[in-house]
Amino acid sequence: MSDRLAALTDRLLDAARKAGAESADAIAVEGTSINIDVRGGKLEQAERSEGTDIGLRVLIGRKQASVSASDTSDETIAQMAERAVAMAKEAPEDPNAGLAGAEQLARDWDVAALDLDDPSEEPDPQTLEDRARVAEAAALDVSSVSQSDGASAGYGRRAHHLAATNGFSGGYARTSHGVSCTAITGTGTGMERDHAFESRLHAADMPAAEEIGRLAGERAAALAGMRRPKTGAFPVLYDERISSGLISHLLSAINGTAVARGASWLRDAMGQQVLPDWLSITEDPHRPRAASSRPFDAEGLPTARRQIVENGQLRGWVLDLATGRKLGLSSTANATRGTSSPPSPGVFNIELTAGPKSRAELMAEMGTGLMVTSMLGSSINPTTGDYSRGASGFWIENGEIAYPVNECTLAGNLRDMLMRITPANDARAHRSYRVPSLLVEGLTLAGE
Repeated sequence: MSDRLAALTDRLLDAARKAGAESADAIAVEGTSINIDVRGGKLEQAERSEGTDIGLRVLIGRKQASVSASDTSDETIAQMAERAVAMAKEAPEDPNAGLAGAEQLARDWDVAALDLDDPSEEPDPQTLEDRARVAEAAALDVSSVSQSDGASAGYGRRAHHLAATNGFSGGYARTSHGVSCTAITGTGTGMERDHAFESRLHAADMPAAEEIGRLAGERAAALAGMRRPKTGAFPVLYDERISSGLISHLLSAINGTAVARGASWLRDAMGQQVLPDWLSITEDPHRPRAASSRPFDAEGLPTARRQIVENGQLRGWVLDLATGRKLGLSSTANATRGTSSPPSPGVFNIELTAGPKSRAELMAEMGTGLMVTSMLGSSINPTTGDYSRGASGFWIENGEIAYPVNECTLAGNLRDMLMRITPANDARAHRSYRVPSLLVEGLTLAGE
């Protein structure tokens, strides 16, 4: 597969040169996915997809254009290149467009050390169906679960290869295995649902399907009798299931695209404190068996571990080549890309410093407040950081869960909220975002 994809990118670059491109990069992606859904103990849907997608970006001076296709014939590739060159000639000048210099490119990477591609055989459909059935049955065995909203099991493998006229050429493959289940408690207008989902790159790392289904059932059963919480200012504990969302808001605000446009509430925060002084955010693209690991970014630059926030202070933006040039900085090797668009910045494997206490200990300390397990909708002002989101979860009294709650809204300002977070120690090691449960003091809660 790797040789075939490399040959495809070479054909794309050759076609681009013949069509008149001054420089170009090409990407070829080949993927397989299988998904099996069951409901009520019966097979509901079985899907398998296979395909190859190709993308080409051409540059003429500082003008660029991107095209993509799923047909790899010589005729289509030639037409793609001609179309891309014609588009680039009509595109506006972009002073920040351009490939990496040869001295910037990744060399001598070790894909095997990342262990992204499960060597075991692709699971057959019956195996996946059995996993989904087991998960659903385990959920239905939980007391007070009234019905299942289905269970799924899936597998995927995706390989890609990137090449450019600056001399870069490289690729790798990544596999994924997953099981999910959704359970329902109650009847009629009193029904509530919750789910559990687990995904790993290697099948050997997956939890048992029965465990996943049972967790879905227990989560749903715990929601019986939901009501609206009180209105006021209370501490809020973001459960580990959704706590990474808070850190994602920070990462979005330091993304080079937002910073370069001046549309970020952290646009002037470089070197300033954005988290409590004992917390750091580390990016590690080389973590083995992690979903966002990669030896190089989508522009062929070598990825590396770095601290984005160190001891509470913001140390770096998230940049690709174009946003780096616009800000007068070097790329941080954070380019991401699909086949149909030019590169843009993204992050690869994030970890927030863990705290010394468990979620239960933080709950005991908060006394009365809200533990959030699900977020609904979003209203985030990207330039001010004003925050408003719908939420549901559990009301906490005397440090313990009192009853489930829904139909409430949390409000605050992200800059203030992030300065008041206290992390627990329950982050799950396999997740791309290793973020534990987070206690945030003094949020405004609109309920009854």
